[in-house]
Amino acid sequence: MITDPIADILTRIRNSIARKHPFVILPLTKYAKIFAKILLDEGYILTVDEQFNENKKILILFLKYKYENKQKVSIFTSLKRISRPGLRVYINHKNIPYVLGGMGIAIISTSQGIFSDRKARQLNLGGELLCTIW
Repeated sequence: MITDPIADILTRIRNSIARKHPFVILPLTKYAKIFAKILLDEGYILTVDEQFNENKKILILFLKYKYENKQKVSIFTSLKRISRPGLRVYINHKNIPYVLGGMGIAIISTSQGIFSDRKARQLNLGGELLCTIW
């Protein structure tokens, strides 16, 4: 059993990027669907696909890469877990961080759902700062 599903999602994405895999396979969970939607809306992944694999539901995230000097380079530079089960980090809507001056995103769990930092600012919602991605 996974004790921290958000850290598991970030670690799977980080490992796939390190190996330059074209996709990431995640178990289909509520958090995985929400994170996939946010990453798709923000332009960090190409597409999302739900499938059944050996009687298990899985979510496949197709990663986005760019090419520099004929080398495959990931769009992701860093995925960092901020709030964790041992130390929760809460922020109000005025203190939502601008990740890399707005170039990255923060994912925030609010009372109305899980949103990117841009959407939480629009709705004037604070909450638990889950992670930052750039």
